[in-house]
Amino acid sequence: MSTEEGGRKSPLLGGGSYRPNHNFFGPDNRDMCIGFIELPEGQQVAPADTIQTEMGLLIYPTLKPKITVGRQWRIQEGGKLVAVGTILELLDPVR
Repeated sequence: MSTEEGGRKSPLLGGGSYRPNHNFFGPDNRDMCIGFIELPEGQQVAPADTIQTEMGLLIYPTLKPKITVGRQWRIQEGGKLVAVGTILELLDPVR
């Protein structure tokens, strides 16, 4: 999301791990999981940019049925919506 839409004010910088909250249950639900997005050193993602990247999720049993190709979810910093993600492919199937 752009900064004007309520997204981040600064870019994500590569070389570290970004660990926002991932909300698959809707804007009024605070039941979230943590995801790990690691960008290569030197890569930068500015607010409003769209990227395709691999990421990992720490999931729990009630979340497993929600992890399907095509599913959209909210990427949040605390309770603040900063992006929306779409699952394009499952690289390690959820068991």
